[in-house]
Amino acid sequence: MDLILWRHAEADEAGPAGEGGESSDDLERALTHKGERQAERMAGWLRRQLASTTRVLVSPARRAQQTADKLERKFKTVAAIAPGGSVEALLQAARWPDSREPVLVVGHQPTLGMAVAYLLSGATTPWALRKGAVVWLRGREREGELQVVLHAALTPDMV
Repeated sequence: MDLILWRHAEADEAGPAGEGGESSDDLERALTHKGERQAERMAGWLRRQLASTTRVLVSPARRAQQTADKLERKFKTVAAIAPGGSVEALLQAARWPDSREPVLVVGHQPTLGMAVAYLLSGATTPWALRKGAVVWLRGREREGELQVVLHAALTPDMV
């Protein structure tokens, strides 16, 4: 199975945090002009690479929705991959490693970086992913064991 993790592109800064610790407008943060360009560049590369059967799952946050819109494909909004979501929820939504089709997830840090770390090393260390970056992982079975291979890791300025 291919699991492609795409961090949303650069967005406006969050407003001041409320009593709960999160900004009340966090889900409404929009892409900046730079973020629009980052998302367009990466979407162009992804359009050339992705299989037509790829399922696209997107956080409900505005910045993730705007990033995914640049791909010009249908996508499903999944609350489980909203900011603050868990690695387990992300992998469950993607049906890792059993999905028959490739899955692209457009989401957030630190969850995406922790998912990459977990799949490649077994530990949910908070690995950093740049805004707009894509990490493409491939799960395959070898001698009865799941192997996870890093297929690609790109930032928008590389495409």
